[in-house]
Amino acid sequence: MRISMDLELQDIPGQLIHVLAPISELSGNIMSIVHHHDKKTFRNTVPVYVIFDIEEQKLEELKEKLEERGITIVRIGKMRLRARTHILLIGHIIHTDLRETVDHIDGTGFAEVQDLSLSMPAIDGPSSAVVTIMATGIGELKRAISMLRDVAEKKDLLMIEPIEERSTIGGVAYAEQ
Repeated sequence: MRISMDLELQDIPGQLIHVLAPISELSGNIMSIVHHHDKKTFRNTVPVYVIFDIEEQKLEELKEKLEERGITIVRIGKMRLRARTHILLIGHIIHTDLRETVDHIDGTGFAEVQDLSLSMPAIDGPSSAVVTIMATGIGELKRAISMLRDVAEKKDLLMIEPIEERSTIGGVAYAEQ
């Protein structure tokens, strides 16, 4: 079962291993982790977002292990993000604030940038990025793509979408006709 967790860690060295070790001990497979070290919560903790696969019957044991280690579990979601696509952006991606572009999608509550692969051949030249967006469903994915299209236009970035609108739901690819 795919799980997403929002966690809060104390801002001291070595805390991230307190999250990763129990997942590994219970044979979980980490798919993605976002460690927002520069964004403190109002409790002065560091927010961490983890996506992983684990057997459903091990989830309660994992929660107990995390809480024993002083990890605050803010939210647990099961298979929240189900639709996925890949977009290519070309232009001055870094100079037009890549973080703001990613935050624009991540801030929706229904979609997020799951992966980003950046190629920057020259400091002052154009770069390219493959952006993987995941959303709660096909309609939400289309909205996220539209939002990214608007951002790309404003930042003068070339956005190349898949020729066929193709999305993945539960690991199975679907193409719209």
